[in-house]
Amino acid sequence: MTTDVVTVDRDTPAKVIAQVLDARHVNAVPVLDEQRHVVGVVSEQDLLHKITYADLADADTDGWWRLLSRHHDAKAKSRASVARDLMTSPAVTVLPDATIVEAAQRMERHGVKSLPVVDGVGELVGIVTRRDLVGVLLRPDQQIHDEIVHEIFGAALLADVPDLAVEVTDGVVTLRGTLDRLTQANVAAGLVKRVDGVVHVDNELSYRTDDTVYVGM
Repeated sequence: MTTDVVTVDRDTPAKVIAQVLDARHVNAVPVLDEQRHVVGVVSEQDLLHKITYADLADADTDGWWRLLSRHHDAKAKSRASVARDLMTSPAVTVLPDATIVEAAQRMERHGVKSLPVVDGVGELVGIVTRRDLVGVLLRPDQQIHDEIVHEIFGAALLADVPDLAVEVTDGVVTLRGTLDRLTQANVAAGLVKRVDGVVHVDNELSYRTDDTVYVGM
């Protein structure tokens, strides 16, 4: 995420918001209250409503009302002059510990291009954009490989690394080798999927003991 986030308050004029978006080359800005809680987001799309429906909003015609009877939000935003009336609220946000996949799925589900990152009480700590997520996919294969070998198998699972083979090609990870337990193999595959830059995991790990089977006395 980006921690240097440009923000506006609820009384920021629409023209100022447009200037901020242009100057900072961003497509949306979080709207904050006095406690830095995110109360909404104003995006380029919100501002476009003012342009799209400007003439119609000034012309009180039957055609205008029929058109916007199906678009109440657009109708309101076309007449808005400050952030509180332009913003989309509540904002679609994400927590700092969300995975890249979770953030991407949330963006896709809600049709947004950026997500304010908030802490447990809703205070802004950063923002993540589609560009940030795409950038993760550009992570070098060698960095992905080293993290899997040293941090997952070596540190987290305490596995015997020489008995394992980790191959990374264009973000696709292939895991081979033998671990002591089935649960260990399953956990390994799950952790690898959460590594930044991993796009797919081919899990070919085997195991010596199926510790998911309960053996009664």
